Amino acid sequence: MPNVVMYTTAICPYCVRAKSLLDRKGTSFEERRIEGDRELMRQMIERSGRRTVPQIFIDDYHVGGYDDLAELDAMGKLDPLLGLAPQDEPDAIT
Repeated sequence: MPNVVMYTTAICPYCVRAKSLLDRKGTSFEERRIEGDRELMRQMIERSGRRTVPQIFIDDYHVGGYDDLAELDAMGKLDPLLGLAPQDEPDAIT
């Protein structure tokens, strides 16, 4: 299973949505709350080049924010990044 890290704040609705999406996938993640922690915020900005939350990383791959995560999911590209096996298609009825 890949290492998923999400930088968040307590009052961010997009953080809540991203956590919910990952929960629905059954994926565990490390949440790093940046409010009040200048060093953690600096680390997030250095890693992502962005100042907004959430910032999501799967291993060393920077996904981006919630919209980026949801887009990967809609395109069918999130499951492989999370190490989730694709669902087998049901056998055709003959």
